[in-house]
Amino acid sequence: MKVFVLCTLLAATAAAWPSFDFGGIDGFQSDPSVSLTQRQKHVNKLLWKVYDHLKDTELKGIANSFDPESNTSQYSDRGAAARALAKELKENRLLKQHHWFSLFNPRQREEALMLFSVLMTCKSWNCFVNNAAYWREHMNEGEFVYALYTAIIHSELGEGVVLPPLYEVTPHLFTNSEVIQKAYTAKMVHTPGTFQMHFTGTKKNKEQRVAYFGEDIGMNTHHVTWHMDYPFWWKDSYGYHLDRKGELFFWVHHQLTVRFDAERLSNWLDPVDELHWDNPITEGFAPHSSYKYGGEFPSRPDNIHFQDVDGVARVRDMLIIENRIRDAIAHGYIESDDGTHIDIMNDRGIDKLGDVLEASAYTPNSHYYSALHNLAHVMLGRQGDPHGKYGMPPGVMEHFETATRDPSFFRLHKYLDNIFKEHKDSLPPYTREDLEFAGVALESIGIDGQLKTFFEDYEFDLRNAVDSAEGMEDVDINARISRLNHEPFSFVADVTNNNRGSVLATFRIYMCPRRDNNGMVFSFDEGHWMCIEMDKFWKKLSPGKNHVVRKSVDSTVTVPDVPHFQTLIDAADRGSFDMSEFTRSCGIPDRMLLPKGKRDGMEFALVIAVTDGKYDATHSNPEADEHGGSHAHCGQHGEIYPDKRPMGFPTDRRIPDRRIFEEIPNFKMEIVKVFHDDRHHH
Repeated sequence: MKVFVLCTLLAATAAAWPSFDFGGIDGFQSDPSVSLTQRQKHVNKLLWKVYDHLKDTELKGIANSFDPESNTSQYSDRGAAARALAKELKENRLLKQHHWFSLFNPRQREEALMLFSVLMTCKSWNCFVNNAAYWREHMNEGEFVYALYTAIIHSELGEGVVLPPLYEVTPHLFTNSEVIQKAYTAKMVHTPGTFQMHFTGTKKNKEQRVAYFGEDIGMNTHHVTWHMDYPFWWKDSYGYHLDRKGELFFWVHHQLTVRFDAERLSNWLDPVDELHWDNPITEGFAPHSSYKYGGEFPSRPDNIHFQDVDGVARVRDMLIIENRIRDAIAHGYIESDDGTHIDIMNDRGIDKLGDVLEASAYTPNSHYYSALHNLAHVMLGRQGDPHGKYGMPPGVMEHFETATRDPSFFRLHKYLDNIFKEHKDSLPPYTREDLEFAGVALESIGIDGQLKTFFEDYEFDLRNAVDSAEGMEDVDINARISRLNHEPFSFVADVTNNNRGSVLATFRIYMCPRRDNNGMVFSFDEGHWMCIEMDKFWKKLSPGKNHVVRKSVDSTVTVPDVPHFQTLIDAADRGSFDMSEFTRSCGIPDRMLLPKGKRDGMEFALVIAVTDGKYDATHSNPEADEHGGSHAHCGQHGEIYPDKRPMGFPTDRRIPDRRIFEEIPNFKMEIVKVFHDDRHHH
């Protein structure tokens, strides 16, 4: 579909594209296909030292001479979006530079989306880069970065471009202030340095034991990128429909939550407790980080009671919204704004519920159901200064980049997850007919290699954290951080296909923690909700015996580390840029596929379900198609989700009778152990 749209766009562009110069990059107005290498170079330069003025002479020239309103034929909307943004600039209404930006601030979001709209209506890369260079000099840096990232992700023109890791573009949001101060000193005395970054908190705080998970920069990148791939403000008029967006919202956050609980169990902690609006927030949080401009991230002491937040919501509003949503679950339908009922007692109900709970633009009735998730983020972010008495900047919960650092993030998402669970528990359990795959039997399943986790050091570039000064060369400044990794391994399965011909099979692999913090084994019905999705893929099974080996690195849940910013710059400068495996940074980092083990081994139930691919798959030839590489949690841009079944199938509904699972030949469960190597790998 996207290809067709692109072709029609290009045809229209060619027709409407007189080749004359209008103060931008010359030479390819008539040719909308600029090489990927050239586009990558432009993006690199636009994002390097984003708080300084443009250094690159070509882009600087554009920023000084380009007029976004002069040639309206370069836009698919005849320049309406460009005129609207230019008007805000002329009337001096745009947020100034060197000021914090939060997507949850309605006005700042509106400005960022105005620029996003301009970039999305560009018919050629020429128009795109001219606007980007111009607005980078005239808009707030945070708004600019957000608009550019989301436009590269969603526009046809961004195809193939690799976005540099956000922690190297805006390092303040990912690094603590102690390290940033050392970086400034290194720059001033002109001495390269690598500084160890410690997780926030101390040994006195037991939450510290799992800080490596919430503060992992790869996990933060996954979380912020998911919200760029599936923004709550998305409207289909931007170009296409985001398929099963509400259900993906549920699934990606459910997976973060159950994964966090598994990390807690490996560190002798109980699973996280849900948040209650009328109980105190037990864990405080001191972020130890500052905005580049605008002061420190506010802290929150232990055991504070929720207060109403001026201009956002009252605590009692939050309870009312929750009750309306839980009423909808109890009734089995959502009331849309025209009064009709939307049935949710089916496979698709979770998608509608996700739209309502997050409150995206897809919600059928935001007036009545409001925006529980989005408001809760702001409520939590503001508890340090709920009445604006101290003029504090937004809290960590008000940025997707920083939210998972705060222990209250997981409490909030456990609370939302339990609302989703209430809905899933109201649906009838799967029957034998739902689960069987005629003629296919799993003989054995297991692991090739050892399930072993360890901590290693990782360094990232801090040069973008410090200001540039005329005539002062940059020095190499890096932060070093400890992060989780695991030895490579493979899932193996022996499957017999007793059908006459070959069949297409969907493999669904889960690992579910087996015992609670007291060593008690979870019952089947308790344990199913804690299953961690490890992989999902399609494979043709020939008649007879099949030995299937699936490497951990191929998982459709994970993505490789985004290359360093400098690596992207070097690669583009060498020419013929191609790094297609890194075009998506939505997905759990490869190295974090495996939850942390214990020194003597932590027990997990390895569950493999083989289901009928002919029924499940929505695309033809799913075996050869990677669907963007991390489709399990992140879908595929502009395409329908590759799997028809509910996300989490078959572990997403209650399992009152475990025999159904045990007696089906296409399902198998084994107990495996994950070990943790205490030695730190350097």
